[in-house]
Amino acid sequence: MIRTLIGYCQLVYAYFCLNLKAQVEYRGALASQICAMFINNCFWLAFWSLFFLRFPVLRGWQISDVVTMWGIAACGFGLAHVVFGNGLFLPSLIAKGQLDTWMLYPRALLPHLLLGKMSATAIGDTLFGVFVYVIFVRPDLPHFALFLLLSVSAAVLFSGFSILTGSLGFFVGNAEGISEQCRFALVTFSTYPATLFDGKVKLLLLTVIPAAFVSNFPIEALRSLSWQATVYSLVGSFAILIAGVTLFYWGLKRYESGNLMEMRG
Repeated sequence: MIRTLIGYCQLVYAYFCLNLKAQVEYRGALASQICAMFINNCFWLAFWSLFFLRFPVLRGWQISDVVTMWGIAACGFGLAHVVFGNGLFLPSLIAKGQLDTWMLYPRALLPHLLLGKMSATAIGDTLFGVFVYVIFVRPDLPHFALFLLLSVSAAVLFSGFSILTGSLGFFVGNAEGISEQCRFALVTFSTYPATLFDGKVKLLLLTVIPAAFVSNFPIEALRSLSWQATVYSLVGSFAILIAGVTLFYWGLKRYESGNLMEMRG
């Protein structure tokens, strides 16, 4: 098992290096996309900063909590799609019958498929998340280490949710629209204070759109270095990942080849 795990880590590293080299080949485009996403996130954070200048406390939340939430959400989303960028295109690949090429590779199909692309804008998200947390919150070493762990947890959640919604393409045909709307909903609710939602909406954020595992438990964990809240975040994220992987391989039995001939170097 350990040898298999090491082998997959080497596979992730190899794909990451290849994808990064492909992105760096067009340095101007890469830099512009990273900067554009970084600036876009800054505008949203500026909005919340202005809000908290007018209302210093929102149901127990302060500006530092919102900065932390945005840091985890941005860093998690960025990490997920820097490494597993092809998850964004999963519904399209299924609908067009383009999984054939990936089936020829050794090892499991899904890792090769997800690792096949890197999102350039996601690099900007990752850098933004770490930057704002370090600069504005100024954490000590234990808080920063926990921040990184929770960012990885959020990345697992975003990746699992992309797999879960993208795999709907096996059952409903073209699921690009559904998957995109679900992803936007998850990102949106992950960047709003969880304290704003109660009752049925809060239940929704723990199940159908699991944003609470980004915008709620990680914030509680970092406030008091709570390992209980940390475990909740990790368990919720990996539960979504397991559900997504299960649905993918279940749906794969229904996959119809596109009969495409394609060569990949």
